[in-house]
Amino acid sequence: MDTNQLRFVLEELSFSADLPAAFLSQLAVDATLEQAPAGGLLFREGSQNDNLYLVRSGRLALEMNVLGRGAVRILTLGPGEMVGWSSLLNEGKMTASAVAVEDTEVVVAPADKLRALSEANHDFGFHLMRQMAAALSMRLVATRFQLLDLFADSSPTTSDSPTERDG
Repeated sequence: MDTNQLRFVLEELSFSADLPAAFLSQLAVDATLEQAPAGGLLFREGSQNDNLYLVRSGRLALEMNVLGRGAVRILTLGPGEMVGWSSLLNEGKMTASAVAVEDTEVVVAPADKLRALSEANHDFGFHLMRQMAAALSMRLVATRFQLLDLFADSSPTTSDSPTERDG
């Protein structure tokens, strides 16, 4: 896919749609499209990752290993959402695994190129980090709801309530 086609893809994604056209063009220069088949792994918890991913189609699950429980899904992401944000902070060690729930297509942007663009053009960096902050804010709320559901399933029952007994 050429740079112009990739710019049009970026225009359609909620994460990048509000970026100025010139910034979308810059982003498209180094970005690529990749496929992740259902069950495929984008990255593993604890591994080094040097890319920011934007979901074009399909869904990704973020999973964390929990002692005594194994892999626990903490969030599911769909089209327009980003994953791999810590790579932008030069902290590419992943805190969760990203697994394709279904066949998924992602825009892959090398974090080192995004950091270099942000350093060279502070307006670009401002817009990118504003989108990142908004996305992370929404993710935090979604994760809280998912955790509430997770813990609601394992909440202790109270034994203070009276029970009916056969006599």
